Amino acid sequence: MKKVLIIHGPNLNLLGQREPDVYGNINLAEINKKLTVLAVSLGVEIKIVQTNHEGEIVDAIQKAISWGDCIIINPAAYTHTSVAIRDAIASVNIPTIEVHLSNIYKREEFRQKSFIAPVTVGQISGFGENSYYLALEAASKIINAQ
Repeated sequence: MKKVLIIHGPNLNLLGQREPDVYGNINLAEINKKLTVLAVSLGVEIKIVQTNHEGEIVDAIQKAISWGDCIIINPAAYTHTSVAIRDAIASVNIPTIEVHLSNIYKREEFRQKSFIAPVTVGQISGFGENSYYLALEAASKIINAQ
């Protein structure tokens, strides 16, 4: 079975409470549950990680070398600051999709620059929770095309 690592970055554990006008009312547990159901229907296995710590994200990406066929990552605030996460993605040679709930290009100027996007196969942003589901569908197609 093909395997997809899903990484939720900092503060995503507060979804449903944090700025609902930007991120919506759904919480991370609900998103993860829907991702699990979708994964079954797509015939892929998923592993889900949420952390607020940059080094743990780097560790998860590196561990995917021996486990994953594709990575979906919402680096959250690290999108705009983390060369370490960017370099980890570039190092593992695993197709990676960047995800954001909000449209980062309609937000503050500092949020409009992604260090991550240049080392991914694509970015999905602005569709709320659906950004994750679209990314999982894309990951399945990428894996099946390999």
